[in-house]
This record gives sequence, structure tokens and C-alpha cells, in this order.
Amino acid sequence: MGESPIWEQVGAGFVQVYYQQFDTNRSELGSLYGESSCLTWEGQQFQGKTAIMEKINSLPFQKIQHSVTTHDHQPTVDGSVLTMVVGQLQVDDDPVMGFQQLFVLKNMDKRWICMNDMFRLALHNFA
Repeated sequence: MGESPIWEQVGAGFVQVYYQQFDTNRSELGSLYGESSCLTWEGQQFQGKTAIMEKINSLPFQKIQHSVTTHDHQPTVDGSVLTMVVGQLQVDDDPVMGFQQLFVLKNMDKRWICMNDMFRLALHNFA
């Protein structure tokens, strides 16, 4: 079987690095974002590496473990990579929760960075 397309390689590699780094030392995630990157976290919007890292570092838990169920990747018309992740996470001793996360990865100065990041917990109100 042939080598997977570049967008698959870039997306899969990013997913592996992002969640490994988030779970072990989230304060180091800043290297994956740029100055014009955007984050939407549960409906709250942040722009720029500094604002994004302030949000990520302020999350109210001591430990987190992500388990990625699946990820899909597509090329965009401008040469970026669209990456969709579905999985579960556990923070501290809380119950396991589902999540979805969407990334747009862009090659800038021969380095792939996350330009757009949207995160949502998969919580449902059945009441």
C-alpha cells in the first residue's frame, strides 16, 4: 500500500504531538500556535498565542488524559490541513467525557502551526 497523502501525515502527526503535550505539559503548547491563531473553547474566543496559552494554562484541573477515538484530515484550497478529532478525556478524578476538536493547520515559514482550534465537550442534556 502506498504512502498516505501529505495532509494525512501532517494531521496525524499534529494530533499525536498535540495531545501528548497537552497531557504531559500543556504549558509547552504555545510552540504549536502563531501570533494570529484563534481558539474557541466551549464558546469562548481567544486570539493570539498569548491569549490562547493564558486560557489553556488557566484550565481548572491538575491532570488530564486524552484518548483519541478517531481523527480525519482534509486539504484546504490554500494548502492548509483541516483536522477533526473525536475522543474522550478525563480530568483529575472526574468521570470520562467525550470531546470534539477541530484544527486548521497552516505551513508558515516551513513549520506547521495551528491557525484555528475549536474545542467542545460532548455533553448532552437529556432532561
